[in-house]
Amino acid sequence: MEQAAWEELGYLNYTRAHYEHYQDLLDAYPEYQLCLVDEETGYPVAVANSVPFVCSSPDDLPPEGWDWLVETAAGRQGKQANMLGALAVSVPAIHRSKGYARLMIRSLIGLAESNEFNGVVVPVRPTGKVKHPWTPIAEYLSWTDPKGRPYDPWVRSHLASGGRLVGPCERSMVVHEPIGFWENWSKKRFQQTGPYALKGAIVPVKIDVDKQTGTYEEPNVWVAYS
Repeated sequence: MEQAAWEELGYLNYTRAHYEHYQDLLDAYPEYQLCLVDEETGYPVAVANSVPFVCSSPDDLPPEGWDWLVETAAGRQGKQANMLGALAVSVPAIHRSKGYARLMIRSLIGLAESNEFNGVVVPVRPTGKVKHPWTPIAEYLSWTDPKGRPYDPWVRSHLASGGRLVGPCERSMVVHEPIGFWENWSKKRFQQTGPYALKGAIVPVKIDVDKQTGTYEEPNVWVAYS
């Protein structure tokens, strides 16, 4: 399900936190992984992945975002969790715009309440920013639609579901790999140092020809439900 929803963004699987901890966390906490199944077909139509972790305050969240959340959950070492961290809500393209994502958000909130956690925090990937990769995240978050709501549809959906915008996490997912890795994903050749837009990415990847590396630092948006 996740692969179907995130296939073109597979390079995000190569953040250090994802590579070292993600699957282990899903295996360790099966009770915090949710799947929505179509009753008529019996097929899954949405998945929500989350982990329990220790959070001092939903108003004091770091710029590392998703990577930090994964590493913090992995390093809990028996401490009593007090917060639920949402890692992904995955809906394949064929099932989008049906309200499934918002339903999964509500289910995560219910899961946190049933476990007597203080709430849910989410490093939200602003889906509309794909069309504006060169715009700084802080500026992008200041945009509104004609009704005065947040411009980004996924951020807007979270706020409509009762979430509260905490602020951007500028280095939520960091992928640092050789140039060949990025050339493979982009089907491009990078012969000059500089930033390059990638399909599906919300910011450019920074290529360093001298070091033969490329770094992608994806900003997300912290949203809290409490």
